[in-house]
Amino acid sequence: MKLATWNINSLTVRLPQVVDWLNANPVDVLALQELKMTDDRFPFEAFHQIGYSAHCFGQKTYNGVALLSRSPATGVIMNIPGFADDMARVISANVEGLRVIGAYFPNGQEPGSDKFEYKMSWLKGLRDWVRTELVKNPRLVLMGDFNITFDDADVWDPVGLKDTIHCTDDERYQLRALVSLGLHDAFRLFAQPAKSYSWWDYRDFGFRRNRGLRIDHILVSDVLKPLVKGCLIDKTPRKNERPSDHAPVIVELLQAEFLNLARDGVATDA
Repeated sequence: MKLATWNINSLTVRLPQVVDWLNANPVDVLALQELKMTDDRFPFEAFHQIGYSAHCFGQKTYNGVALLSRSPATGVIMNIPGFADDMARVISANVEGLRVIGAYFPNGQEPGSDKFEYKMSWLKGLRDWVRTELVKNPRLVLMGDFNITFDDADVWDPVGLKDTIHCTDDERYQLRALVSLGLHDAFRLFAQPAKSYSWWDYRDFGFRRNRGLRIDHILVSDVLKPLVKGCLIDKTPRKNERPSDHAPVIVELLQAEFLNLARDGVATDA
C-alpha cells in the first residue's frame, strides 16, 4: 500500500501534472496541498476517470487540501476540531483501515511576526487533536507540507539559514513534540542520500543547484512503523515545465502484514 503527499502549488495550473504522475505512480492515497481553488472548481471528474475518488477542502487563492484515494474514504473531517481557523489546511479520513491526515502547515513568514504566532498556536492545536486521534485510531498517518525542517540535514545551508523560517528552534521544538506523541518520520527510517530535499526555491536556479529544504513529511504511528517498507522523494515532477516548487513524498507499507494486524487488532473506523 502506497501513500503520498504533494504540495502542488495550484491545482488549476498543474492538474495535468498530477494526473500524469498518478498514471505513472498509482498510489493508493494522495494528499494534496495548496489547491488554491474553491470546492466548486475542484476537478472531481478528472480524478474519477483515472480511478480515484476525491474529497477536498478548498479556499480561493490560498491554501486548500484534498485527499485522493482508490478505495472509498469515510469519516472525513475538515480542519482541526476544536481549533477555530478560517484557513483550509487539514483534511482527514479513514482509508483502507488507516486514519489519514493531510495537512498544509502555516508558513509563519518570519519569527516574531503575527503569522509566526499563528503558526505556533496552530501547531499546538494540531498536536492536541492528533493526541486524541491516536487513541481512537492507532493506525494513523500524518502527511503534508509541514513548513518545518527536522534538523540541519534537511537544509542546504544550515549556517546561512539558521534561525530563519522553517529552521527555528521554536518550530523544530513543536515538530519534535508532535513526533513524541508516538509518530515516526518515515523518511528517516531508512538510509537516505545526503542533501535530500522536497522543496526548492524557483529563484536562483534553486533546483538545479539543489539548494533546497526537506519540509514535506510523512509521519507514521507506532503501530505502522514496523510495516514501513520504504519512503522516498520523487524529484522527477520538479523537472516539469512550470512545476510545483515541491516534490511528492511516497511511503510504502507492507500490505499483507497490515491486513494481518487489522484482523487481530482494534476496529479501524473512527
